Amino acid sequence: MRVNPSKKMSLFEPAIFAKLKSFAKQQEKLLGFNLIDLSLGSPDIPPHDMLLKSMSELSSQASSYGYTLTGSNEFYEAVARYYLRVNKVELNPQHEIVQTIGSQEGLVHLPIAFCDPGDYVLTTNPGYVAYAAGITLAGATPYYIPLDGDNGFLPKLSAIPEEIAHKAKLFILNMPGNPVPMAPSIEYFTEVVDFAKKYNIIVLHDAAYSEFYFTGDSPISFLAAPGAKDVGLEINSLSKSFSLAGARVAYIAGNAEMIDIIKQLKSNLDFGIFNPIQATAALALDHAEEITAPLRTTFAKRHAILMQGLLNLGWEVAPSNGGMFVWAKYPYEIDSVSFAFKAIEQTGVLMVPGTAFGSEGEGFVRLALVQNENLLSEAVSRLKTLSI
Repeated sequence: MRVNPSKKMSLFEPAIFAKLKSFAKQQEKLLGFNLIDLSLGSPDIPPHDMLLKSMSELSSQASSYGYTLTGSNEFYEAVARYYLRVNKVELNPQHEIVQTIGSQEGLVHLPIAFCDPGDYVLTTNPGYVAYAAGITLAGATPYYIPLDGDNGFLPKLSAIPEEIAHKAKLFILNMPGNPVPMAPSIEYFTEVVDFAKKYNIIVLHDAAYSEFYFTGDSPISFLAAPGAKDVGLEINSLSKSFSLAGARVAYIAGNAEMIDIIKQLKSNLDFGIFNPIQATAALALDHAEEITAPLRTTFAKRHAILMQGLLNLGWEVAPSNGGMFVWAKYPYEIDSVSFAFKAIEQTGVLMVPGTAFGSEGEGFVRLALVQNENLLSEAVSRLKTLSI
């Protein structure tokens, strides 16, 4: 039998993560010491004991195994309480929140709900890879806004051509971001709201790292900006902030009309999330302060060690006070993919080449804060021995 992929499959390149992992396993045998994996942003800290207990007890109940079809009232009400308590934003649990099977699923499917072929989607370069996948599935056209240090790694709205803005249907933002952990401000989000109203553009803010802040107050929710619910949405996940990555639970909140359209799409795509996951997620949101405070302490220490260590090596590091990553420019004349493989070969340290997130990532690498302090210090020491 001859099996031919669809023409659309030609638009999806194999992710570089698998190639890095495969090469790293080969090198580990030759190097004679363990790898230090700073590539994937998968939480290494286990869930809080109360969440493990909840999941275990609920999963043992025979009544837990039916279809849920949608988000539970318990979950939606917990999201609303969390937003009011943490972000000072009021949400209607039934009309302004929709559950998704992780933020990846939400991000990839959302453009299908709002974009037609020929519509433009504004996004960033570099940017999280799922954004491009969703735009491609919708048949829309991406317009990439470069992120650079001159503008504080914030998307510069004035750089978007007028004709593109008029054709744009959706604008995807991510702050603190992946791979660049730039911090938002209420002033910037207000500017985004005004821009969206002027050109009739839907805004989607990806807030997956909102609980990862190391100094001062938490990052500002997009929905806290005046008029934000008139133009947009915010997606958030429990994967990172609550170490529930494998549980796959997230939500989109904001404009009620937009939420209703997403619910209509999802009713044709899935049958809901396992009820013990939903109930445990609600518990996590209701105890967010207790659960996330120790996590922030841990990640703040990791962030300081890696950031300062790279600066001491002469690397340029994007300033940040939050997020789960360090975005760094290495001091070598070599492309980022080659550099990432050289680093594995010589030091056993895995990093993601910047171009995995877009052309503007050339010369950079992304390092995830997913190892303990000793291993991060060891990674810096190993990188000091690079010979390129």
